[in-house]
Amino acid sequence: MQNDPTLDPKYLGRISSDFVKVSEQLKEASYQIRKRGFSKYPVFPISKEDIPIGQLLYEAGKMENEWNYYASFLEEFMQRELIAEEDTFIQAYKDPDEFCCLFIVDQQFTNFVFIPFPED
Repeated sequence: MQNDPTLDPKYLGRISSDFVKVSEQLKEASYQIRKRGFSKYPVFPISKEDIPIGQLLYEAGKMENEWNYYASFLEEFMQRELIAEEDTFIQAYKDPDEFCCLFIVDQQFTNFVFIPFPED
């Protein structure tokens, strides 16, 4: 559940450069998910194709982004049986005020990645 050390740095760089375009909005969405009591563990699935996980927040191209960004949380991943060990996920989960938990769904890579929110 950690950032995969075998993940191609160029691939991670492309994800990071796209993430920066929507990071402020995702940080606010993370805050709202937690504040409204939906979950303590927001997760943002991203994909270039439509996926049935979460609610679409930002469609590719709307903010000069290449990826579709969805809003979800741990409990949906548990219901869909995408996470088997809740405790393992919670232990690996990073501070949501500092990191965004992305669930990347792509042909090259499908996994959770924690990316730090850019500093103001």
